[in-house]
Amino acid sequence: QVQLVESGGGLVQAGGSLRLSCAASERTFSSAFKGWFRQAPGKEREFVAAISWSGGSTYYADSVKGRFTISRDNAKNTMYLQMNSLKPEDTAVYYCAASRDDEGTYCSGYGCYENHNKYHYWGQGTQVTVSS
Repeated sequence: QVQLVESGGGLVQAGGSLRLSCAASERTFSSAFKGWFRQAPGKEREFVAAISWSGGSTYYADSVKGRFTISRDNAKNTMYLQMNSLKPEDTAVYYCAASRDDEGTYCSGYGCYENHNKYHYWGQGTQVTVSS
């Protein structure tokens, strides 16, 4: 059974930084596109960032653009989300997600990558709390 495991969440003061990691087990996801989503209490799950299978294209929600950076290391089968200048409104459970490995080229453009229905595998989530 394929698993995605997030790590790196925690409690940080506003203005601080955290780096989330998402490691895939058992299989190589070098051809899958991947993304980060988050869900705050009482709110809908929302798109944060995504990266194409090659890493050549990245997409960000307007709320995090310029503060967050998504990257991937296919050799380590791991994806990262570097979060800087954190704000209290960034507080949420953060989930990593991946497409099927053979569907890595199926997405084109922001509208596709932000759609959670395009992702097949999901992690269990990691809590990020930003205090003011």
